[in-house]
Amino acid sequence: MRVPTVFLSALLLVSLAVTPATADAAGAGGTKPQASPVKVVYQRASFAAGTAEGTVHSPGGLAFGSPSGTTTYTDALGTKTWEYARWTGRERRAGFGATELVASWTADTPPGSWLQVEMRGRNTEGLTKWYVLGRWAYGESDILRTSLKGQGDDDGTVYVDTFAAATGKPITAYQLRVTLMRTPGSAVTPKVRTLGAMASAVPERTSVPVSPGGVAWGRELNVPRRSQNVHRGHYPEWDGGGEAWCSPTSTTMVLGYWGRWPSAADTAWVDPSDPDPEVDYAARYTYDHAYEGAGNWPFNTAYAGRYGLDGFVTRLRSLTEMERLIAAGIPVVTSQSFEEDELPGAGYGTNGHLMVVIGFTATGDVIANDPASPDDDAVRHVYPRAAFENVWLRSTGSGGVVYIIHPHTRPLPPTTPGLPANW
Repeated sequence: MRVPTVFLSALLLVSLAVTPATADAAGAGGTKPQASPVKVVYQRASFAAGTAEGTVHSPGGLAFGSPSGTTTYTDALGTKTWEYARWTGRERRAGFGATELVASWTADTPPGSWLQVEMRGRNTEGLTKWYVLGRWAYGESDILRTSLKGQGDDDGTVYVDTFAAATGKPITAYQLRVTLMRTPGSAVTPKVRTLGAMASAVPERTSVPVSPGGVAWGRELNVPRRSQNVHRGHYPEWDGGGEAWCSPTSTTMVLGYWGRWPSAADTAWVDPSDPDPEVDYAARYTYDHAYEGAGNWPFNTAYAGRYGLDGFVTRLRSLTEMERLIAAGIPVVTSQSFEEDELPGAGYGTNGHLMVVIGFTATGDVIANDPASPDDDAVRHVYPRAAFENVWLRSTGSGGVVYIIHPHTRPLPPTTPGLPANW
């Protein structure tokens, strides 16, 4: 379960009246997408630009070259000294006043290394301070993977993984900074393979009109099915399964679709009676020790990066946009919240839940692998298009947040013409 950050920061958003959702979508042939009041842009970092302090840029990403200095860091594992190298990206314009920003990355952190991702924004009063958006390592021996609480000031704050601008202070530009840490004197080489940020402004709206049909009606991807509920009570040190594990369960399903998930040797520590040990493994290695859960959005896409996949967090503006990805053979993890009667066929309500959209019926309804199901066989659901789009896109939900995870050999389709690129 993940409480949407859009809901938490709803008071920061601009009010906008919209037409209630209707059910008259265009046919499977597709039409021009409707204009969207949502402002969103996703931009990838260019490691060739920016300022390097001990980092080395190569076609494979950004690596630790030589130490720029040393620092100490304390968590429950103790106080340790680290040498670091740092890269600061150039300032990137959002193209509008953004009220939220989420950074995401894929990286390699061998034992003896970890990384920290930060951002600062520019508003009408100048530059903000640097905010920490994540302290991350794939393993558990060096630091406890964590977000950072208590960063709020007059310019904004960070809710788990999301920077939210203060009321009346949207950011028009931002910078990213990544610091690579390693054991002093070692030859360990942490590397960031991809880094990007999604900046957005989602209007306050309680209902969303249904989008016209796109290019994926009648298309269904063969994504393996995994239930979070068969793990209820498992490993309380990583939040105990059940409804708490919707995010790692969804991420696991997408990894399985691409044939990339942990091996039997990797999961040998899991109880042999566990039906799907790869889900327990994902929960362990996406767990955020400050949030005390496995629902940190960029920690999930970073986990996917462990298997050589590209993964990032962004927002989509409509199901019409999502159909572009499904048509390209790319399943999409979505975040939404709803009362039980708002999503027919679900049979439950939630204040924050992840599932995998795997296709569309011949009439445009959503086919989803919903991990909030009693067992693996029951995971496939068909949800009415208008109802699904409404609970996913409205501002009291996630405002259209998705994980996009794919191998580099499966390129992303073109983004929506005439709108800022959101992947």
